[in-house]
Amino acid sequence: MKTIYVTGYRAHELGIFNDKHPGIAVIKKALYDQLYQLCDEGLEWVVISGQLGVEAWAAETVIKLQEHFPKLKYSMITPFLDQEKNWNEPKQAQYIHILNHADFVTSVTKRPYEAPWQFIEKDKFIIHNTDGMLLVYDEDNEASPKYVLKLVEKYMENNEYELRRITAYDLQIVAEELQRSDW
Repeated sequence: MKTIYVTGYRAHELGIFNDKHPGIAVIKKALYDQLYQLCDEGLEWVVISGQLGVEAWAAETVIKLQEHFPKLKYSMITPFLDQEKNWNEPKQAQYIHILNHADFVTSVTKRPYEAPWQFIEKDKFIIHNTDGMLLVYDEDNEASPKYVLKLVEKYMENNEYELRRITAYDLQIVAEELQRSDW
């Protein structure tokens, strides 16, 4: 797999409202482990859409992984222009940070927000232009990732595409590992 779309929950869907929440370290470690393994297998690009939560943490994880894998790159393909426009200042600062470190940035619709269809088109575009997806999602905690999961499952009916998941169980295992280590 050369390119992977990393997505999942938005921070608020997990009850995370500040960057000091202990769950962030758990999610980042789970992402790090999965992406490290994929880099060993030849991963070249991580693609995100710039949503705060799993995608932003994935970008921060890629930046950390680039110390070990300098050829690893990430792109940010947003659904529309200025998606951060109405976010508060700390969220905009996090967004600008990941935006500034991205190796490639574009917008699928090339115009400001108009309607929810732009999110669907963004997901379709990214799925069609990547080799697989790493999805942080647990079906017992339904939220926005269920929509991209449905799209990717439909796409996989007729296309070769790899879907990897990080579930609540996986996060529990990582949390227990972190309690025993200094990550």
